[in-house]
Amino acid sequence: MKTNHPLNILLNGIVKENPVFVLLLGMCPTLGTTTSALNGLSMGLATMFVLICANMAISSMKNIIPDQVRIPAYIVIIATFVTTVEMIMQAYLPALYKSLGLFIPLIVVNCIVLGRAETFAAKNNVFRSMLDGVGIGIGFTLALALLGAVRELLGTGRVFTFPLYPESFGMLVMVLAPGAFIALGYLIAVINKIRKV
Repeated sequence: MKTNHPLNILLNGIVKENPVFVLLLGMCPTLGTTTSALNGLSMGLATMFVLICANMAISSMKNIIPDQVRIPAYIVIIATFVTTVEMIMQAYLPALYKSLGLFIPLIVVNCIVLGRAETFAAKNNVFRSMLDGVGIGIGFTLALALLGAVRELLGTGRVFTFPLYPESFGMLVMVLAPGAFIALGYLIAVINKIRKV
């Protein structure tokens, strides 16, 4: 299969260029929002929506955006989609919006979104840019959901609020800031071991 085959573009963001486990990008939302699997999944899906829409918009306008204002134009496009996500969440999912808080507007400056706009969407057609957004978005969403699930399980004995063991056996540190670093470090080690096999 060719390296620029649509399936390879899609799988690239999930495995080879996973933003969290391989490229170590977007660490602020990764560590800040993954106190539960639901929060991680929600943040990943919000970012994926912005990635797909921004990639498609930037790819379709790449020939009319002057080089001198390229980055500010990308940020305005990304901010438009982030505002859309924020308003939808605020209207229909207020509890989740309150839980994710400041991390939703921070998607605007997430290096994953801006990086994909600059390195991929600005150089490829709309379809390929959409596939890249889907692949990177799925990779980011899976990483955040997995990290959130591990932290929630070890910290509270639950996964997606489903109890698996009594909360009194949980380790409080896993739902606090240090737990994010510990869980992420172990997950990266496990994934690197699996990738080398």
